[in-house]
Amino acid sequence: FMDSEDAFGELLRRSARAQANRRGHDLEFRLPIEFIESIAGANRRLTLPDGSALDVAIPPGIVEGQVLRLRGKGAPGSGKGGPGDALIEVEIKPDRSFAREGDDIYLELPVTLTEAVLGARIKVPTPTGAVTMAVPKGSNTGTTLRLRGKGAPKHAGGNGDQFVKLKVILPKEPNPELEAFVSGWESGKTYNPREEVAP
Repeated sequence: FMDSEDAFGELLRRSARAQANRRGHDLEFRLPIEFIESIAGANRRLTLPDGSALDVAIPPGIVEGQVLRLRGKGAPGSGKGGPGDALIEVEIKPDRSFAREGDDIYLELPVTLTEAVLGARIKVPTPTGAVTMAVPKGSNTGTTLRLRGKGAPKHAGGNGDQFVKLKVILPKEPNPELEAFVSGWESGKTYNPREEVAP
């Protein structure tokens, strides 16, 4: 058994060794990325305050606020203590077209009156590239179509879906031909699209 003086001396020696071989501190950073990068994944370079840079691999399907750990990219340690880690908090910029809820993606898509009335096959943007989608005859503003497997990657495998909400858009400029047709469309004057709206 050590006496109290020896025990105190040993404690000081251990503390000195620990200080001499201390691991470096973790460093925290924020990385803004585009919405499409959060879905499809990307490789980004983060420039640090001291002018150095870190290459960051963004995994597909990452969510707002998720933290990526780059081991050994933090502050240097002392002695035999290794460097700390870099903790990268991801910030996803809002997208003007896409929105995400869970693993599903939502998009409002303008269509012409002709496409809505007669049906059509149209190109639809997704975060991983455009696809062809069938618009059914008689579609209306608010009609929502599903693109299976075109959502965000799931942790358990597979992808969510993309939901496409149609919005019928008339020509920006006055169209005499369209106006003449509507003026002569008698049945179009008899139906009431607001009959289910509460007074």
